Amino acid sequence: MAGTTTKNAAATKKTEKKSAKVAKKGAAKRVAAKPTLLAGGNPQIAKADGDAPVQAYIAAMPGWRRDVGRRLDALIVRTVPGVRKAVKWNSPFYGVEGQGWFLNVHTFTNYVKVAFFRGTSLRPVPPGESKNKEVRYLDIHEDDKLDEKALATWIEQAASIPGWDGGSPRYGGSPL
Repeated sequence: MAGTTTKNAAATKKTEKKSAKVAKKGAAKRVAAKPTLLAGGNPQIAKADGDAPVQAYIAAMPGWRRDVGRRLDALIVRTVPGVRKAVKWNSPFYGVEGQGWFLNVHTFTNYVKVAFFRGTSLRPVPPGESKNKEVRYLDIHEDDKLDEKALATWIEQAASIPGWDGGSPRYGGSPL
């Protein structure tokens, strides 16, 4: 009996080791796989909270847009310490805990769009209009000079006021 138990334990251990190796290999393949690019080159990243999915989105942004994404993310983090991040609707969202989301970023073929959810409350008001009366946009094209000082001012203002809560009927569910 003791010999059978030892054999069973060894077989179980071998099976567990093999399963762990297969699981690890599968996880590595999922990590290594490039995200699908949707219309306009927008990366398809699964909905998730935290910095990791936002960094995955930025890493998958094609060409010059990746550098813009990195610069925007770094500027937001510097301007709003402890900023909350998530990917929703294939776009990075930035917010303040307890105040909601204040902006998001979306990739298009010829530009990167920054949406300020309470943009009409900012001074000066960002230039791009939206169908939503409170939302304002800033479109960043490849050859644009990014005015980080003006952008930081908008980010700071946007983070200091109540943002979009993720489903308020006031916005009809989506801020955009």
